[in-house]
Amino acid sequence: MSASQRSEPAGPARSARSSRGVPGQAGAAASAPVRPECPDGPERPDSELLAALLDGMDAALCAFDADGTVTHWNHEAERILGWTAAEAVGRKGLGGWAARPEDARDVDARLTEAMGTTGRRVHEFALLTKDGGRVLVRTQSSAVAGADGHPAGVYCAFSEVHAQVDLERSIALSEALLEDASWNVVLVDADLRVAVVNASAAGALRTARKATPGRPLGDFLDQGVEEAEAALQHVLAEGAPPAPTELWVTLRDADAADGSEGADSVRYELLDDDEAVRGEGADRGEAGAAARHRCWRSGFLRLASPLTEEPVPLGVAWIFQDVTEAKGREQEGARMRFRGNQLHRAARAAAECEDPMEAASVHLDFALVGFADHALIDLVLDPPPGDPADRVRLVRAAATPTGAPGPCPPVVPGGIPLGYPDGHPALQAVDRCGSVRASTRRSDESAAAQWAVTRKWPEGTVHGLCAVLRSRGRTLGVVTFLRTSSRRAFDRTDAAYAEDVAARVAASVDLAVGRR
Repeated sequence: MSASQRSEPAGPARSARSSRGVPGQAGAAASAPVRPECPDGPERPDSELLAALLDGMDAALCAFDADGTVTHWNHEAERILGWTAAEAVGRKGLGGWAARPEDARDVDARLTEAMGTTGRRVHEFALLTKDGGRVLVRTQSSAVAGADGHPAGVYCAFSEVHAQVDLERSIALSEALLEDASWNVVLVDADLRVAVVNASAAGALRTARKATPGRPLGDFLDQGVEEAEAALQHVLAEGAPPAPTELWVTLRDADAADGSEGADSVRYELLDDDEAVRGEGADRGEAGAAARHRCWRSGFLRLASPLTEEPVPLGVAWIFQDVTEAKGREQEGARMRFRGNQLHRAARAAAECEDPMEAASVHLDFALVGFADHALIDLVLDPPPGDPADRVRLVRAAATPTGAPGPCPPVVPGGIPLGYPDGHPALQAVDRCGSVRASTRRSDESAAAQWAVTRKWPEGTVHGLCAVLRSRGRTLGVVTFLRTSSRRAFDRTDAAYAEDVAARVAASVDLAVGRR
């Protein structure tokens, strides 16, 4: 090709020339048939279409004919090396302009080798930019056959090595996160549906990896799904938060997800009085609820497509770690410190009370804070002459207001014995000389109301905890703590705290009874 051809101004003619089909077939490309007219635009020769395709590629591309002359040079090659198509097309090899002379022989040898073999050859070359800098590129070379089947040239697609390494590193990181990472990784699409999960996340969601794609988070989470979706929507709109976020969620029970039971019957264990006396049903319910109630320390990354001019959100990568046990220990420690402080303050306040029953009510006032909604003190009456000795009768000695919250004032002594039915938790506590927990189902409001009325407890009560009052080897009565539906059921830790309060209340009650 002559020098005058290399110095032609850029334009449609040059674009067609710089991308005129495969090496050795320039004449065929020039005389290529015209595409049939399409409704979307005018007729275009195939050479112009090929030129547009080559110039729009993300990879740099150059091609050589059988003599080693550059026949093609696209825009990406111009961007990486700085040489324009007008300056590159027509040159003999790469030596002296795009490669150092000492490197040119090795480059030409490898290109010649690729021309004589089948398949692709991958090499790394150090090429020169127009301003004299050096760029390490990774190339894929392949021979181009002519019409007679003999090698007519070779094409070479290349990209900067660091870009290729970054791509491979990104792919390797994605594979490692989705296969081997100990953290839980969930990829959520723009519609907030699960796209991919790794093995750890599938275990955390209690499902199989193949069963997750296309399903909403509500299929796996019962409580906390609104908070999780709100966090994902924020990330899609605003980007990732600056710090990890802790989300409390409750996993959906498998039976509930299948529709075999209602959500409430799974979420809350129904404990009748017998189970509460034994304590076995309560513990089973607590263990099941604790296993499904989890705290996930979460980080979010917005995923956007790198192939568009403006980032298009593809979804969110949700990376989280289960920190339930650590958070539980933190909460338990804070709860124990608070309760210990309350006991200390109650003891100091009760020491200033002249009336022992007032001191007993002061202990309950301090114990109620953050613990229960109502508190009752029922004292054991001595059986009248002629009554069976094993019949227990209780009389109300103190109670919190049933309406608005307030202090627990003592009841006027000499009241009428309470009509507790047989099997009442307070009577069971006296018989066992221990604590009794009882709960009802909160989903059925009418049944819960009747449950509280039957036990002579304030309206709205769904959880009860009765602790016996013992002093100097005698049973003096029962202290009862009650919770409404806004609180969880009492557990063993709560029972231990109630027994500590009961020991202090029993000392005051014993002093009051001794004065009478």
